[in-house]
Amino acid sequence: MNMKEQIELLIKLQEMETETANVESVLNNIAKRFEIFDSDLRRVEQVVKDEEGLLGEPKKKYHLYESDVQMNNSQIGKTQEKLKAVKTNKEYQSFLKEIEEVKTKSSQIEDEMIRCLDLIEGSEDGIIKKKDEYLKLKEQVDSEKRIIERETGLNKKKLGQLDADRKNISEKITPGLLKKFFLVREQTKGVAVSPVINAVCHGCHMNIPPQMYNELHRFDSLKFCPHCQRIIYWKEA
Repeated sequence: MNMKEQIELLIKLQEMETETANVESVLNNIAKRFEIFDSDLRRVEQVVKDEEGLLGEPKKKYHLYESDVQMNNSQIGKTQEKLKAVKTNKEYQSFLKEIEEVKTKSSQIEDEMIRCLDLIEGSEDGIIKKKDEYLKLKEQVDSEKRIIERETGLNKKKLGQLDADRKNISEKITPGLLKKFFLVREQTKGVAVSPVINAVCHGCHMNIPPQMYNELHRFDSLKFCPHCQRIIYWKEA
């Protein structure tokens, strides 16, 4: 196999390396999207829990107020029974005053109970809306996840095929050239082979010396960019 064929194999190997990196990036982004979906669901779920927790306080107050009103009503009933047995006007007026004071207290408590009920009703409506929001979001997330899972399956299959193709091509490249390819790839953070178009290296976007550019057209030896040290080859504009 001549040098031109070897260089063409290196070009194909680089293309597959780049495509593999792109597919892996897509798979990584998919994992992040799953994390975002789950985070959004947890956020809405926590809001519902927090609001349900806050709802406990007005409900507790309402039951305490309700108990107070019952006690006051009981006290009024007992005082009214005492009215039947009074013998003086002074005692009668005293009991009436006591009843009136208890009724006033009950009225104030009932006002507080109404405020509690309004707060409870508003909170329950808010919770219902949040639960509805959660269910809609979960339905949307589940749908998105199904699509993403199919996408993940296709990309993993593609990744497997790319891996097999890379191994197949790597076996056809001479060990010395393959070693140089991986060394340059490591030094240049992933891109070992770059085309030169109109005397410009597309790895670093710097001009190639005229003599080297002319030599690239022959494909008879391995050339390296004098600026970024990538393996370079001539490509028609």
